[in-house]
Amino acid sequence: MEEIRFLDLDTNNAHTNMAIDESIMLALKDGLVPPTLRLYRWNPSAVSIGTFQGMTEEVDLDFCRSREIDYIRRITGGGAVYHDYEGEITYSIILPRGHKLAPDDILESYRVLCGGVVKGLEHLGIEAEFKPINDVIAGGKKVSGNAQTRRHSCVLQHGTTLLDLDVETMFSVLKVPQEKISDKMIADVKERVTSVRDLLEREVKFDELREALAVGFAEALDVRLVPGSMTVSEIESAERIASERYSRDEWNLKR
Repeated sequence: MEEIRFLDLDTNNAHTNMAIDESIMLALKDGLVPPTLRLYRWNPSAVSIGTFQGMTEEVDLDFCRSREIDYIRRITGGGAVYHDYEGEITYSIILPRGHKLAPDDILESYRVLCGGVVKGLEHLGIEAEFKPINDVIAGGKKVSGNAQTRRHSCVLQHGTTLLDLDVETMFSVLKVPQEKISDKMIADVKERVTSVRDLLEREVKFDELREALAVGFAEALDVRLVPGSMTVSEIESAERIASERYSRDEWNLKR
């Protein structure tokens, strides 16, 4: 059975989280580290936008600054996402191009890799399924969104699993005028998006979701997760990338 390095749940600010994902990808490209699965949280809470989006068009920066919410541009595609420190676990998986778990067909690669989230939710007693292009749904509602990039001869996919849902803060972070935030709009979102706690109707803890996701990825991908840690060079690379790119408005606000 193939082994994948497993970096267990940790918590960082947005700049560090995105820099770590990229530093792992660069180390894998150079053959310095094996394929890697990582789980993480965001502290402070953050909003991330897809690489092709415009920050000022998508995000209420004044609100973020007033609440000390990070804002950042990912290197992956997709839309704007609010990452709640109290309500989400994010995973990233980094594989070499051509790996059996990263088919050239992008839709198929999403299906394969999102299988880890689907299986993890199953371990919690939640029946979920992959919904193209890049979502996982349960009870007809989205519980996980995912994004991917292919560069440096690698595939990087990261995605969310919602433990809880704070629609009011999500709307305030994203650029929805306050006067348009109505009870009906909030109710409409709650009809389309859900969380683990809503689905199970109980107080699921972070450790329980973390364990379910780890087991789910191992089973769905048919791999053995080997607990590991970042190398010194990965840590140094992440610190440099965070300083030179992700913490700078030249990157985050460039469009």
